[in-house]
Amino acid sequence: MNPSVTVDDAVPDVDVLIETERWRDVVPDVETICRAAVIATITHVETARPPQDMHVCILLADDACLRDLNHRFRGVDRPTNVLSFPAVEPDLLAAIGADGPPPDLGDIAIAFETMAAEAKCDGKSLADHLSHLVVHATLHLLGHDHGMEAEAAAMEALETRILAQMGVADPYAEPGNSLQ
Repeated sequence: MNPSVTVDDAVPDVDVLIETERWRDVVPDVETICRAAVIATITHVETARPPQDMHVCILLADDACLRDLNHRFRGVDRPTNVLSFPAVEPDLLAAIGADGPPPDLGDIAIAFETMAAEAKCDGKSLADHLSHLVVHATLHLLGHDHGMEAEAAAMEALETRILAQMGVADPYAEPGNSLQ
């Protein structure tokens, strides 16, 4: 991690809930990695709300949990690497004329087995891939999307810049990356 990303009074509140102990067993400082990725993302993206007024909750779970969440909330009956649950959908924020994200940005859930398999397949460290997934999901909480080709290119470029600030290599530089 880049030492320029520090934890001080002007950072968002990040809760990390570890449901699957394998996270702690194989990813040293997993909570620190998650918090640093959220902090780097929020401080990189300009918002009308001060970062210290924002809250994100991250659930580090397993494939069974993410499969259940994916099925219940997206109608897809299989595990996935990461899910983001914005507290308020971007369309609603725009419709009510909100200046920026709400204090509670939302929740992120990440599946250990899927994340670890992707990292291995792509030749990435678990810490770097976890950082990428948290940055990606945090951008979703902030209203970014990749449904259209132009949106995907912009979001990938933003992810790459944020990760570079954290000392993480461009996750899209190699073939076989996990989020395309």
